[in-house]
Amino acid sequence: MSTLGKKILAGLADAREFATSSTTGSLDAWVIQPLRSADAREFATGSTTGRRVHRVAVPERIDVKAIRARLNMTQNEFAATFGFSISSVRNWEQGKREPEGPARVLLTVIAREPTAVVRALKRTAAA
Repeated sequence: MSTLGKKILAGLADAREFATSSTTGSLDAWVIQPLRSADAREFATGSTTGRRVHRVAVPERIDVKAIRARLNMTQNEFAATFGFSISSVRNWEQGKREPEGPARVLLTVIAREPTAVVRALKRTAAA
């Protein structure tokens, strides 16, 4: 067995020991049983019967410079306030790159509700 394989097995053994000795219950109760549940099987097979699926509208193109200008922030302030790297902000504004996935979602929320994002991020930093 490879060194990596041995490390993985040792980690699993440690996790099992922790789970069975902790006050949270056994590994089986917290990991194995939920995976065997009907919800897990439905998820694995792609069935969403009885579940609500919420689709969100995220624009394909986001004008980061316009959002930042509307908030009257410098690139440095915008990046620091919302957790972006300054290079990402510059690349987006210069058209060298486009925001992808989670960044597009966050930028959409910033464009619509900037104070809510600032409030949420301040709580996260304080926690």
